[in-house]
Amino acid sequence: MFEGKTAVVTGGAKGIGKAIADAFRKEGATVRVIDLLPCDFCGDVGKKEDLEAFAQQVIRENGQVHFLVNNALPLMAGLDECSYEQFCYALHVGVTAPFYLTKLLAPHFGEGAAVINISSSRDRMSQPQTESYTAAKGGIAALTHALAVSLREKARVNSISPGWIDTSYTRYTGADAAQHPAGRVGNPDDIANAVLFLCSPQASFITGENLCIDGGMTKQMIYHGDCGWKLE
Repeated sequence: MFEGKTAVVTGGAKGIGKAIADAFRKEGATVRVIDLLPCDFCGDVGKKEDLEAFAQQVIRENGQVHFLVNNALPLMAGLDECSYEQFCYALHVGVTAPFYLTKLLAPHFGEGAAVINISSSRDRMSQPQTESYTAAKGGIAALTHALAVSLREKARVNSISPGWIDTSYTRYTGADAAQHPAGRVGNPDDIANAVLFLCSPQASFITGENLCIDGGMTKQMIYHGDCGWKLE
């Protein structure tokens, strides 16, 4: 489906990012990855100079970019322990890097270009002590619709908010599975398949949207004592 296209994936050396990169490769795309782990370009998306060097290499070697997936994972730390520097770094990775890499690559977007930002269902719900991660994911969800407007007729921009995704493909049973209306915990392929769809011609009328892929977990209302739920 993507023969002759170039896809860029940040944080693409493991987990959800690797599943996305592998899915693009299976569809014939050339994939360029930046990650702290060994990959095409070992670098820190939280650093301006690494983003610039990576973008320059991609353009020099590939010419055009058709798909950009901003997936790199920001730090998760909470109100009690998160330092000023850690919070700023989480925003650098989770919001500033997607903005800046999009800015660097936008002049080189090919026909039918699409940007996919990986947010999280934490952009709308939280656990205690997760402020740095939650703020970054909320930021990238809002950045998505801003970019969609600025890049109109040049690239479609959408975001995906994964829920509980087990990157080891563990099959959960019992309460862990049952709390999802879909009846199971998610895996990276659930996200990779959605990325491919949003990058495909079949999604050509979709831009500025956020797709929450969480097995319905954020749609289920929870009350103490209802369906066996108890607040302890």
